[in-house]
Amino acid sequence: MNNYQDIREAAFEANMQLPKLGLVLFTFGNVSAADRSKAVFAIKPSGVPYKELTAAKMVVVDFEGKTVEGKLRPSSDTLTHAVLYKHWLTIGGIVHTHSTYATAWAQSQRDIPIFGTTHADHNTIDIPCAPPMSDAMISGNYEYETGFQIINALKEKGLTYEDIEMILVANHAPFTWGKTPENAVYNSAVLESIAQMAMLTEQINPKAPRLQASLIKKHFERKHGPGSYYGQ
Repeated sequence: MNNYQDIREAAFEANMQLPKLGLVLFTFGNVSAADRSKAVFAIKPSGVPYKELTAAKMVVVDFEGKTVEGKLRPSSDTLTHAVLYKHWLTIGGIVHTHSTYATAWAQSQRDIPIFGTTHADHNTIDIPCAPPMSDAMISGNYEYETGFQIINALKEKGLTYEDIEMILVANHAPFTWGKTPENAVYNSAVLESIAQMAMLTEQINPKAPRLQASLIKKHFERKHGPGSYYGQ
């Protein structure tokens, strides 16, 4: 078990952040933590309540989704994580939740428009929603196909996984990723906050305009640009 202790602990700590941040209810959600050098990742076991989780209960699987170590069944979303790790070579963590507001946008099959500077602090574009999955994909290897549903949605929009680290899956829920599990959890919390703000914005003003391009550029670049000056 020591061979994978680091990613087991990373996955456990990241998973425990989901209920603390209000991103999951009961067992709705999972985080994985990858070890690129060993081509494996640790992920939450399926259907186990968060209060019963331990690092030792995290399941280690390879990038094909096959269990390498662990006594429990891995998350039912494991194959989705496996597909993304296999095709996106620099990510180290993935989060999937059914957080209320992001999931509501996913169920509405809508991208989240960039209305304000909170959104622009993290992304310069609308948060994309992957199109609904075809009947053939649903009746096939569903979780595996969900990975390609995400990959193809970004390709169709001319985006890469490095351009944006979050997506909605139509009629399903959000996925986020990052260089580390901690980054992925951060992105999940940011996505939920932006989704809530966007919904309230449209309720207050159904004709609310998108944020002007100059303000998008200013807010994103002051945090992420070459001359960034946000933070210490």
